[in-house]
Amino acid sequence: MHGSSLAVPSPSLRARNALAAAALVWLATGLYAAMPWHATQLREWHSVGALRFSGREFLVVAAAAYSLAAAAWLLLEGDPRPGKSLRFIGVAVRLLRAPRATIAARLDPADRVAVLATLLKAFFGPLMVMSLMGFCMAAWKNGQGLVDAFASGFDPRLAFDRWGFWFLMQVILFVDVLIFTVGYLIETRRLGNEIRSVDPTWLGWMAALLCYPPFNTWTAMILGAQHTDFPQFANETLHLVLNGLLLALMAVYASASVALGLKASNLTHRGIVARGPYAIVRHPAYTCKNMAWWIGSVPLVSLAFDRGVSEGLLALASVAGWTALYALRALTEEDHLRSVDGEYAAYAARVKYRFVPGLV
Repeated sequence: MHGSSLAVPSPSLRARNALAAAALVWLATGLYAAMPWHATQLREWHSVGALRFSGREFLVVAAAAYSLAAAAWLLLEGDPRPGKSLRFIGVAVRLLRAPRATIAARLDPADRVAVLATLLKAFFGPLMVMSLMGFCMAAWKNGQGLVDAFASGFDPRLAFDRWGFWFLMQVILFVDVLIFTVGYLIETRRLGNEIRSVDPTWLGWMAALLCYPPFNTWTAMILGAQHTDFPQFANETLHLVLNGLLLALMAVYASASVALGLKASNLTHRGIVARGPYAIVRHPAYTCKNMAWWIGSVPLVSLAFDRGVSEGLLALASVAGWTALYALRALTEEDHLRSVDGEYAAYAARVKYRFVPGLV
């Protein structure tokens, strides 16, 4: 069944789009739940007031709600076209009937985009949803602790260290992940965020996936992890200033996600975004995240140098390795965008610097 043969009468096409989308949502959910590295996250229990639920229950309810919403949207679509989920299933059926080499030769551009986009959503969709829940629960817990601390006249420095920093960090990460969750789960012509292309290169996918669970565990084994999310400094002023700067950098990082809006997702082209931080540098999120990591690395790198020059240099190399990985992500993203949209070259000419204004 070739992609072009999917053009059937609208009522049938709407139903098939809805069923295909629901099938892939539950397939992705089941695969995520079956992976052993997610077991602890899924077993963990959370409480909000009288409501108590496990990570697994949250994932199932989220999948059900999304399936119903997507089905309603697709069934009411005014001018339906074969959806990416339906195209993906069509390719899978043909793959079972013919050799892979034959299938690859017969795939039209729309089918190629559908396959890659569906794989992308299947990986990142459940991951983003569960991360969103985790950051929300953490922000709720630390927010409650912060309120209780100030109500009891707790020392401000201790309140900041124990709850305040983490509350602000979790809120920032919640905003970032919320934007990307919506970006992965909602794609439609009406909202102007339809996926036009997906990076087809192994290098692009590798650079992106190595930054996310479970693959970032392997990355950490190779590069090390010489940074902490909340670095501790003996000097109180330095401690507050550097951690305040770290939070500010992460806030800019989240603002880059807000600027992307409904176009936020990895490895995809949905149109060029040149507003907000993207009007200053081409990769503001990567710049800010890595600068925050460098601040977080100061105590550990300093401690490593105390143990010896060689250990200190290895610690520095670890942080530099993570920065190099994100630089690779930036380069592969730019290669992809330049290859599919001439507008990106014009954007790059206007915004000359990738990472730091006036430097690089």
